[in-house]
Amino acid sequence: MSPSIEATETAPHQPSAARFLPLLLLLFIGSGCAALMYEIVWYQMLQLAIGSTSISIGFLLATFMGGLCIGSIWLPRLKTNLHPLKLYAYIEMGIGICGLFVLWLLPLLDNVYFAITGYGFWDMVLRAALSAIFLLPPTILMGASLPAASRWIQSTAAGASWWGLLYGGNTIGAVLGCLITGFYTLRLYNQSTATYVAVLLNFVVAGVTWWLASMTPDKVEAETETVAVIEHEPDFSRSTILWTIGLSGATALGAEVVWTRLLGYLMGATTYVFSIILAVFLI
Repeated sequence: MSPSIEATETAPHQPSAARFLPLLLLLFIGSGCAALMYEIVWYQMLQLAIGSTSISIGFLLATFMGGLCIGSIWLPRLKTNLHPLKLYAYIEMGIGICGLFVLWLLPLLDNVYFAITGYGFWDMVLRAALSAIFLLPPTILMGASLPAASRWIQSTAAGASWWGLLYGGNTIGAVLGCLITGFYTLRLYNQSTATYVAVLLNFVVAGVTWWLASMTPDKVEAETETVAVIEHEPDFSRSTILWTIGLSGATALGAEVVWTRLLGYLMGATTYVFSIILAVFLI
């Protein structure tokens, strides 16, 4: 008797909350657009600071993807009673603030680098360390954004499909960010303008998400048809799967660096090349 009563009491709340899921998808598109706008701008800034080389591209991608990895691992282990969407709003605000600091402080990397520059292995270590100091904080927050918002959606079959939609929407926004920044904003304006546009996007996403948090409960269950779930023992251990995915990611990012170098021979080492490679890669 009590399960029926509970279902009757909670049913009216679910549709009203679930109808905001498409809005969350739009917010993730905007967030992804801002993230890749930063990456294109940072690539151009690093070109001016430490040179346009495949090593610089490698360090940028390693730092960017490393930050996403750290954020995606750290956030799910963070215990907080804060509404998941409010947490996501704080993260987006943090990304915007970090984006401003990178714009203002990364040019100082030029002076530091040339003051203690050298050649060989330790020179590469220096480039990696300096890049990480500036770029890891915002990229860690970027990696934490999807796990934070995912806490709002219950772990059901439909919820998992919405997690995939959010990730896909974030990637679509990333493609738009690559093309807009590389072929419009940086071509007609400058790094500051492109960064301010990305920061504005982050703040808009944060504001709308905060409003959305005030309108919804801490959890929402996506509506779906009933599906059959077949449980079985996995054929492989978890570590085997993780190693396989890790090797796949290593070859993919390695190919991205190589393709950027090859396309640079045809079109020159320009921001256009990096934008094209990233856009195609993400698509």
